[in-house]
Amino acid sequence: MVFDRLVELLSEQFSVEPETITLETSFEEDLGADSLDLVEMMMALEEEFDVGEIDEETARKLKTVGDVVELIGAQD
Repeated sequence: MVFDRLVELLSEQFSVEPETITLETSFEEDLGADSLDLVEMMMALEEEFDVGEIDEETARKLKTVGDVVELIGAQD
């Protein structure tokens, strides 16, 4: 499942417990992601979920875990 794998990736990248990540989790506010973290996350998503390159405009719209799940689901 996309959400479960995404939680694994995020918990590793941001050193947080997987149970703390929900669809409403904000990358910047809840996980403390800075711009470099977000770029690294986009690259990991592209590789892990084979979604092709995520353009900058789309990446800026991804604020929560739920946004990413929706994007990846739309690629299937």
